[in-house]
Amino acid sequence: MLILAALALFAQEAPAVDPSQDTAWMNRQMLALASLKGGEGWHSAEGGLRWRRVKGDGAGTHPSATDQVTIHYAGSFIDGTEFDSSYGRGPATFPLDRLIRAWQIAVPLMGVGDTIEIAVPSDLGYGPRGKGPIPGGATLLFKIELLGIGG
Repeated sequence: MLILAALALFAQEAPAVDPSQDTAWMNRQMLALASLKGGEGWHSAEGGLRWRRVKGDGAGTHPSATDQVTIHYAGSFIDGTEFDSSYGRGPATFPLDRLIRAWQIAVPLMGVGDTIEIAVPSDLGYGPRGKGPIPGGATLLFKIELLGIGG
């Protein structure tokens, strides 16, 4: 599971009501992103995406935005609650251009064999409406391993 100690301060369960209507909850989502510092290996990218490499050196082959990628991933909320993971099911293969914008930005930064963590602002994830178990306005955390490119 993706564990980000810096975000432990913001570990509170999302309210049962629509969180996009809860100002305190929305503030915690934004503060979680702002707390990720360069001294801890975090980099900023387009749209406020934060990322850091946790394995590999970026030297492997990089995918383009239109490639199909095979990955392992785990996604969680800022409180550490996991909402999806491929680790129990096996690697997933996706066309990169069909995934959320954050992945379209982050995965091309990876070389095959790399693992990164990303912190996704809502605008690069599922936006103000959310989807499935993901509430609107949620900051999302992912651990992504790039296993291969192509199909």
